Amino acid sequence: MTAPLKTTPLNALHRELGAKLVPFAGFEMPVSYPDGIIKEHMATREAVTVFDVSHMGQLEIRGDDVAARLEAVLPSDIQSLACGRQRYSFLTNDAGGVIDDLMVTRLPDRFFMVINASRIEVDVPYLWKALPDLDIRLLTDHTLLALQGPGAEAVLAKQCPQVTHMVFMDVIEAELHGEPCVISRSGYTGEDGFEISVPAAIAEALVREWLSQGVKPAGLGARDSLRLEAGLCLYGHELNEQRSPVSAGLNWAMQKVRRSGGERAGGFPGADRILREIAEGADPVRVGLLPEGRAPLREGTVLEDDAGKAIGIITSGTFSPTLQRPAACGYIDVAYQGASCIAQLRGKPVTIAITDPVLVPHRYKRS
Repeated sequence: MTAPLKTTPLNALHRELGAKLVPFAGFEMPVSYPDGIIKEHMATREAVTVFDVSHMGQLEIRGDDVAARLEAVLPSDIQSLACGRQRYSFLTNDAGGVIDDLMVTRLPDRFFMVINASRIEVDVPYLWKALPDLDIRLLTDHTLLALQGPGAEAVLAKQCPQVTHMVFMDVIEAELHGEPCVISRSGYTGEDGFEISVPAAIAEALVREWLSQGVKPAGLGARDSLRLEAGLCLYGHELNEQRSPVSAGLNWAMQKVRRSGGERAGGFPGADRILREIAEGADPVRVGLLPEGRAPLREGTVLEDDAGKAIGIITSGTFSPTLQRPAACGYIDVAYQGASCIAQLRGKPVTIAITDPVLVPHRYKRS
């Protein structure tokens, strides 16, 4: 029998707001609200929206020498991560594939980690087994909210003035509605914004306060189109247990100290393959794709060269509200040197420009 869908603490509010609710990673989640995905997307680009991302897994990690222990499972430099900062990283398997991608934060007395909802039941047992000496706890009484867009700082600063001093990837502990929260200046949209871990008991009141100030609710549909425009990977699409992070273009998340010749080179699962690919290159490679015409090309569409030879595949595709055209990303054989490729759409060839995965420039606050 199929397990009943879990709900977030904001489920009743989503229904009140007229959300279209769909199953996602075992949860009932809002994909859109009555204004529709395009308006939610553009409100994030131009103003400010709030996303309920409470389905994500939130972990607290405590113990002795946590940073060094985490480097046994993460290929990033965790030991030099400053208190009050976070870093993007991933769990890798022995074959060099990606078990999950995640955000890891150093706080004064613990590390805080956010993992993908669809991988909670994989990641948590994996971490417990790999790091049995650490106290790793899944938070089940907290909500995760994403306040995103150029207006996010002004909204949140009314409740927490210190956020005005934060830059991209800064993290603070503060109080909202009298309760302790963890606030990071980050997100999954390519825009400036914040992700806020709050006790579930205050989540609805907090969101209602933002809505009263003109913040618009946004769902999974806009979240997906925004992250695709920003060139950000989605687990299960661009990332999986077979593809390496190098193939996905994530070399930047593996600092020099963990690479060949570095002070703490290797020592993580799959290091042989990953370090070799960093040095020699990976095949295939992730690219951005801009199809001609108005029809989006979807996941699984085969990419061909002019002779009809398969050279790659689309892993995510949608209509880009910002660019006002179809947009996609996928993987192409590294030997292919063309500036464009072809896909078949209902039996007709569509020409696709090959470009950088970042289709819309990021607008994070870096200083």
